[in-house]
Amino acid sequence: MLASQLKTAAEKLTEHCGRDDYYWTTDNEMHAVRRRKMLEKYSSEIKKLYGPDPLTWKIATAVVLFQIFLGSLASSMSWPVFLLTAYAIGGTATHNSFLAVHEITHNLAFRKAVHNELFAIFLNIIVPLPYAMGFKSHHRDHHNYLGWEQVDPDLPTALEGKLLSSYIGKFFFVTFQVFFYALRPTLVRKMKITRMHVLNIVAQIIFDVIFYKLFGPWCIIYFFLSLVLGTGWHPLAGHFLTEHYIFQGDGSQETFSYYGPLNWLAWNVGHHVEHHDFPYVPWRHLHKLREIAPEFYENLEVTPSWPLALYDFVFKVNMNPFSRTVRRKGSYLRPDLRSAEVIGKEEN
Repeated sequence: MLASQLKTAAEKLTEHCGRDDYYWTTDNEMHAVRRRKMLEKYSSEIKKLYGPDPLTWKIATAVVLFQIFLGSLASSMSWPVFLLTAYAIGGTATHNSFLAVHEITHNLAFRKAVHNELFAIFLNIIVPLPYAMGFKSHHRDHHNYLGWEQVDPDLPTALEGKLLSSYIGKFFFVTFQVFFYALRPTLVRKMKITRMHVLNIVAQIIFDVIFYKLFGPWCIIYFFLSLVLGTGWHPLAGHFLTEHYIFQGDGSQETFSYYGPLNWLAWNVGHHVEHHDFPYVPWRHLHKLREIAPEFYENLEVTPSWPLALYDFVFKVNMNPFSRTVRRKGSYLRPDLRSAEVIGKEEN
């Protein structure tokens, strides 16, 4: 009897649930259309919001230094304190720093691109693996080719959809989503290696050695555990799913915003429709887009909760990695589908 029940439970946990394919579309990417219409009506008001915010580098630097301070104490922490700190404080700090790198990818800390790149490499030092410059390259593709099959690096592959659409698969996907986020781009689109990519790798190796020599191996372990815990089942990690996964609607709206209090810890990344509409508007001014052009936002679906999204993705039968709006492979040949956004440059 027990064996039969266990078998039934195992089958339930491993059976495919949710969609068998993406939400396919041949429509224009929604933000290119919205951007054009909003600039036609509110060009001067919106363009006043463009440009770097000096508060960004000040806050981000403080967060990184605080995380290094905690890392220096890691070897003296008891196991319960070590784990709790790595999750609640280190995980939050690491996620905050990751999203600061996202902000800096759009050249929103300094005016010169090279200064933003060097600062992103600095922020990377609290994560043992070099990611900042690779993220910049792939994030450009995410904006320019939103939803394009095997071009948008944020888009789960069909293989992920087939292998990770069971309850267990979705749990695994959420738990280690940052690694899918990091590794997927290397498989779907070739990245040009620049001197900054090499500098990122060299700098990270140097700082890993410095931290190891100064504070011992537990500092590195603390940094790595903060990364894993802060990007898996962590309240802030819900944004990975809520930004573009179709939790509601028919797939025609492909980006969603969250306006809750967790934005204070996440550089307002929850204002994601606004961010894709105008990526050169810094985090402190994103809310002003809704004030300037409320009619463009008031009828959109919004995300009520990041933490709830983690639960819903795993346990709602209709959700899986296929729950994304996708433009077919080869659509890059259609100029009318290309977004007008270019990283670090103002939209016309």
